Amino acid sequence: MKWTISQLQKYRNKDFYIDETIRVDEIKESDPSIREVSPIRVTGRADIGSTKVTFHLTIEGHFILPCSRTLVDVNYPIHVETTETYLLHVSDYDVDEEAHQLKGDMIDLMPVIREILLLEVPMQVFCDENHREGAAPQSGKDWEVVREEEQSKRIDPRLAGLAKFFNDDDTSSDS
Repeated sequence: MKWTISQLQKYRNKDFYIDETIRVDEIKESDPSIREVSPIRVTGRADIGSTKVTFHLTIEGHFILPCSRTLVDVNYPIHVETTETYLLHVSDYDVDEEAHQLKGDMIDLMPVIREILLLEVPMQVFCDENHREGAAPQSGKDWEVVREEEQSKRIDPRLAGLAKFFNDDDTSSDS
């Protein structure tokens, strides 16, 4: 996913299509919650001009992430569509959109793709109810996981006596 400016200029005003499968295993070092990364397929095209190169990309693959509730592996699909612009001559071009400045005479899409993939990692991911085998335990000595629906119906045993307090108080005022 690297090209020199002279390689790209040969395709100025012509079709330049991209269809590559890449490995980005090194992003697991940047985000330890990523357990595995599939090969990532990058497809799209580039519009090559005299002052800039614009890539219109689709990035697809999947991550294996831990379920936030049970810690089992969750297959999290990735599908990102992005447009990345590289300015060839910074001083010649004033732009409002976000653009990458070229370092040297080489365009390397890998750092941008890694950054996009890292931004796709969700804060929390949950597994299906059917895929809980091998999951973290849901109860133990003096504790258990309680769902929100169940929690609103349950009364804390330490506060059970307090619930009776108002009932007793109402009956005593009637007499």
